Amino acid sequence: MMKEKAKKYLSVAIDRLLYLSVAFLCVSAVWLLSQVFLFSSFSVPTDSMTPAIVPGDCVLVNKVLRGGRIFNLNDAFDHKPLEITRLRGTGKFRRNEVLVFNFPYPERWDSIGFDVMRYYVKRCIALPGDTVEIRNAHYRVRGYRGELGNIDSQNSLARYMRSERNREEMIKGGSFKAYPLDSVTGWTVQEFGPLYLPARGDTVRLDRHHYAVYRNLIEWEQRKKLTAHNGCFYLDGSEINYYVFTHDYYFMGGDNCYNSQDSRYWGLLPEEYIVGKATRIWTSKNRVTDEICWDRVLKKIK
Repeated sequence: MMKEKAKKYLSVAIDRLLYLSVAFLCVSAVWLLSQVFLFSSFSVPTDSMTPAIVPGDCVLVNKVLRGGRIFNLNDAFDHKPLEITRLRGTGKFRRNEVLVFNFPYPERWDSIGFDVMRYYVKRCIALPGDTVEIRNAHYRVRGYRGELGNIDSQNSLARYMRSERNREEMIKGGSFKAYPLDSVTGWTVQEFGPLYLPARGDTVRLDRHHYAVYRNLIEWEQRKKLTAHNGCFYLDGSEINYYVFTHDYYFMGGDNCYNSQDSRYWGLLPEEYIVGKATRIWTSKNRVTDEICWDRVLKKIK
């Protein structure tokens, strides 16, 4: 009798264990799929997006808008050439939206790379097909009359750079000159562009200027070296005069214009590097006291 009861209890225990295991696997699968295709959470450690996002904020990122990305994680971790595909989304990214993306220059500044663990959050200033400029530290997009980025910060930076002494300090600190750090453009964070953002299918005629601003993009797309010699341009040794882009590119800017490593310094962002749109701060901690900042919890990111 005791043996039969023991067997019964053991059978019930095994059934419950199997049930819990299956339930755990199902929940884990749903969580994993939602992380890949629906949303993700990212902790923000820097002040480059203040005041919209401050250090200690954890932001919720919407992947549905443009579609989740699929790529080989092993290739990403091994820094091998990466093919990234995006699922069909519900819409498009817009100017002034805050986006999370993989930083395109994790290892060196002369070629685009990919680090699956290194993410940046910035505001989208310009879209594929736009022509972006910076005039007196303020962003401009040709044909667009609305405000772009954090106007208060841009006003402050413009006032700061009216002083010759301040400009000299920025030059010494390496924060005055802007992408592509080439004498053919001479662009700075005060006066930049005009720079056209290629869209998929756009054709450009190669010249010294286009070589300076688009070389990294072309080499990333083709996985070949682009060189210039005596006014001619060679892709993997073959001379080319025109180039047709196969990807879309964005211009990203931090709301804290004084302290933001953004497109002013490293150039244009391939769309495949964008994770999604940051929509809300789902939680936030004071980095000194480790206390929850309740006034920021569930705050919408604007």
